[in-house]
Amino acid sequence: MSEILVLYYSQGGAVREMAQLIARGVESVKGIKARIRTVPKVSANCEATEPDIPTSGAPYVELKDLQECIGLALGSPTRFGNMAAPMKYFLDSTTSLWLKGALIGKPASLFTSTGSLHGGNESTLLTMMLPLLHHGMLIVGLPYSEPELSSTTSGGTPYGASHVGGISDDKPITDDERKLCIALGKRLAESALKLAA
Repeated sequence: MSEILVLYYSQGGAVREMAQLIARGVESVKGIKARIRTVPKVSANCEATEPDIPTSGAPYVELKDLQECIGLALGSPTRFGNMAAPMKYFLDSTTSLWLKGALIGKPASLFTSTGSLHGGNESTLLTMMLPLLHHGMLIVGLPYSEPELSSTTSGGTPYGASHVGGISDDKPITDDERKLCIALGKRLAESALKLAA
């Protein structure tokens, strides 16, 4: 069975929940399974600060996870309009895959969560695309045929799924955000199957 890698970093839990929703969308497509992985925290010196194996939740990603999957859903909370350092730290370690062209032609989607409505949702999704484009990946977004994209008053963009969590009140993922996460996972899986054929 073919797999889509759902790779995320989450500090408060919202991005982890989005990853699970995207995985649900991925697995709604016959013949596709979601492989959920995360990355460890890093220190200010850009060194991993967590044990080699997580005590709970998704396992840490390995380069082979990227190589073996037919598509990628990549998620991170927003940090000043960009992805969080742990995700950037991991992506910076993928040069060996880039040299081999291991990700060329594979589809990728993105997702994020911010503290405020104008807190960098879209810029984070756009900056997360850059290393994937360097790898030769094909970006799969959300088309406006998804009705929630036009009706949402919280997260949701054509660049990928997003959530507005609130700066101090940890707002739950809204129904529109939830539906868009599932739709993104499904669209990514369908695209990956077509490209793999």
